[in-house]
Amino acid sequence: MLTLETIDLNGIQSLYSLSNRLKLNNILPTEIAIWKLRNNNPMRKSHINNNIKLKEFDALIKLAFEMSKYLYPYIRNILQSRDDFEKNPSIWNDFKKRFTELINERFNVDSMKVKKLLDPKENDKILIHSLLTLALCNSDEGYQKLRNYLIDF
Repeated sequence: MLTLETIDLNGIQSLYSLSNRLKLNNILPTEIAIWKLRNNNPMRKSHINNNIKLKEFDALIKLAFEMSKYLYPYIRNILQSRDDFEKNPSIWNDFKKRFTELINERFNVDSMKVKKLLDPKENDKILIHSLLTLALCNSDEGYQKLRNYLIDF
């Protein structure tokens, strides 16, 4: 979700709007409900220890899947910028900078896992893997691929 929010500057509003279009209002009735589910991540500063129900998990995956389809051209441009770093480093650098800013703003930077996300030697691999995962979800079976990946994670 953070990778998608890095690309889409309207993050939570876009996710909420998308949840309305997908008719997920009974599971994700408000922007706050989405925010609370995202805050189940123990690496976040405002961590809420709350069990996510299966239907909430599936709703978040549907949001991530649909958002990745919508943002696919941007995802592709970011990956292409990384591949052609010598020619066009600005898109990759801007993405990486925004991702790092969001991590610093929202996550507990004292955590070892978060430090790994902020480590320039490590985060390129993590970012590329995240972007490729979202890019590969851009198919008819993308939802199921993403769901399986997250369950096996």
